[in-house]
Amino acid sequence: MRYILFLLTLLLCEAGTSSQITVLTHDSFAVSETVLEAFTKQTGIKVVFLSGGDAGTVINRAILTKDNPIADLLYGVDNSLLGRATKVKIFEPYRSSYLNTVPEELWFDPNGFVTPINVGYVSFNLDISFFENASLELPRDISDLTESAYSGLTVVENPATSSPGLAFLLTTIGKFGETSSYDWLDFWKELRDNDISVTEGWNEAYYGSFSRYGGDRPIVLSYATSPAAEVIFSSPVVQEAPTSNLFCKDCVWRQIEGIGILAGTTKQKEARMFIDFMLNPMYQADIPLNMFVYPAIENITLPEAFNLYASLPRNSDLVVLSPSEIEANQERWLLQWTQVVLQGRDPEDVR
Repeated sequence: MRYILFLLTLLLCEAGTSSQITVLTHDSFAVSETVLEAFTKQTGIKVVFLSGGDAGTVINRAILTKDNPIADLLYGVDNSLLGRATKVKIFEPYRSSYLNTVPEELWFDPNGFVTPINVGYVSFNLDISFFENASLELPRDISDLTESAYSGLTVVENPATSSPGLAFLLTTIGKFGETSSYDWLDFWKELRDNDISVTEGWNEAYYGSFSRYGGDRPIVLSYATSPAAEVIFSSPVVQEAPTSNLFCKDCVWRQIEGIGILAGTTKQKEARMFIDFMLNPMYQADIPLNMFVYPAIENITLPEAFNLYASLPRNSDLVVLSPSEIEANQERWLLQWTQVVLQGRDPEDVR
């Protein structure tokens, strides 16, 4: 009944009008044209998307243009990037009346600047045939990636420019800590010495470096739903996923992604209406086969391929850091990572 009233409100309030809003988003964003057309038909509002690289790059762009915003909303802020975005006050607060359809555990912004839209799980994907042809066992823990047997086989994204890259950096901090005799910086030094490859974003890593697509790296930082995507888009058709997830204790990051209204927009009313629409079951049901992540609201029927090929991590696999902890330390963590991984410095020199 709530959504019937929502649709009626849109029809009554905006019938006969025409306007446009722009959404700044990352390159991996996708939505079906029929869904957007339904929103435009209901409201008279046309939605234009402006893509600008990986999520980290997009947020940096929004920060640089905050005094003269290039869009009305920004989609792609997640629980690892929230602090970077809100610290410089690029958003207007908005709490949708439909937020109560989202489980509270996904409300990652207590200040109400960003509305959760979907949730995914950042993990390593493994090219099964590569390991079979090489007579090499699949790694069972991310610690295995530092072993000589896996030298030159792993590709990750840069945490300064990529949301999955930042998610994995935070995962290593949660898993190895900062105060133990072997901490997260020691782990990254060993990865560096084991010839890890670092790309600027997910597309470059997955479609450029991953061995499934002509690269030489059979271990790629991606998402738990990527094996399902491999089956859905396979040609010729396959009956089993050609890739698998590397799940292990404290190895996976739950990435909650959302949208926020950019400060300075003159289209606040329209922007709020679009956020409400994104929490509509019609929009939420469209997410899995376009974004290959999970809807934020409950009771959405998932595609069969998700149930067959997209594994969900156990709770013990997940690393959790609070947004406040991330915000307080992210700048230092990124600097230390850069110094150790890209500049080749010793962890002892940067602690």
